[in-house]
Amino acid sequence: MTLRVPSRRLRAVYRRMLACYGPQHWWPARTRFEVLVGAVLTQNTAWTNVEHAIANLREAGALEPAALLALPENRLAKLLRPSGYFNVKAVRLRSLCAWYVEQGRHARLRHWPTGRLRHALLGLHGVGPETADDILLYAFDRPVFVIDAYTRRLFARLGMVEGREPYEALRAACEGALGADAPLFNEYHALIVQHAKAHCRPRPRCAGCCLFKLCPSGRAEGA
Repeated sequence: MTLRVPSRRLRAVYRRMLACYGPQHWWPARTRFEVLVGAVLTQNTAWTNVEHAIANLREAGALEPAALLALPENRLAKLLRPSGYFNVKAVRLRSLCAWYVEQGRHARLRHWPTGRLRHALLGLHGVGPETADDILLYAFDRPVFVIDAYTRRLFARLGMVEGREPYEALRAACEGALGADAPLFNEYHALIVQHAKAHCRPRPRCAGCCLFKLCPSGRAEGA
């Protein structure tokens, strides 16, 4: 059975968050390659930790594909230490970087169809659907809706999904409800992250939440 997410509800949630928080100007990166790096480093950690690791790479002059690949793996891992799982992430990042260079970097990869590019990314070591979609949306401006833990939590509390749906089913449902709109998906995901940090935490902070009137879970908590 095809999963459906109500379009009007999705857009109402977006409008309220945008009015509350304003444009987020995501992804926080100076270059498209830095987006790729951040997408790997943010796995299983907070973005503040990623920022420290990226700062280390920048200071070492390694936020460029050739320079990063030239680093010994143990040296790279040391620079990535703030992001956690640094030995694993060093291997994953080198694998992604090597592929990126071999395929002609952004100059050539930007001409690939989205399906081909996503398939190739998912074939790389340590790149799952969320990481691949982060790269597609933020580095290549492709209209893919990123599903992360924040998205599942928020949409489940709003009563739009159960929260346990397969990644691909939930992604396809959101894309189908909103249409292919990369700028919208970019801003929507960034707003979800901001809202999850401010209010929709594992233990929610419902006071002052801009989505409270739309949220059955919040109203139940306040009852």
